[in-house]
Parts: sequence; C-alpha cells; structure tokens
Amino acid sequence: MQVAPVRPVHHTADAAARRTAGVPAEGSVTQAVAAASRTALALPPLPSLSGALRAMETLLLAGGQRTARRNAWTAVLEDRSRAKDRVETQHVLEAVSDATSHAT
Repeated sequence: MQVAPVRPVHHTADAAARRTAGVPAEGSVTQAVAAASRTALALPPLPSLSGALRAMETLLLAGGQRTARRNAWTAVLEDRSRAKDRVETQHVLEAVSDATSHAT
C-alpha cells in the first residue's frame, strides 16, 4: 500500500486570499474539517416575524377554514333547495288557483 505524498503548504497571496474567504489552506486538515462542519451545520435564516405569524396562522386555522368552507357550501345547497321548493310550490298554487277560478 502506497501513501500519497503530503504537499507542502505554500504561503502565497492565493493562500492568504483563501484564508480570508473562509477556504482552508492546502494541507490544513483541521481547517478543512472546520469548514466542512460549518457548511454541514449551516442553518437556514430565521423567517421574519410576519412570516412566522403567517405560518402559525396557516397551521392553526387550516382546519377552521375547511370547516367554514364546508358549512358555506352546505348553506348554498340548502338555499338552492329551498328556492327550488318555493318555485314548485308557487307553480302548484297557481295551478290550483287557476283550476278553482274556472269552476266558480
């Protein structure tokens, strides 16, 4: 088994630029592990207060909105049914009143 040769660390302007940019210098295992762990553990930024409130509202009121929509649709269907019954009743009453007006 052959071991790969270790490259020496060169302190050049390029290496200095990488250190300031957060990139580990060549051959620096400790810095490479530290950079990798920072990258792996990077958390997304916290949402704004309004975004957090909107998310909570969505979570808490989702079921209530569904119930409200279902109740509203049920009310619409009942209104349509009552309107249909009212029209049918009106036709029956007109038919009955026409029939009795001719007989008298």
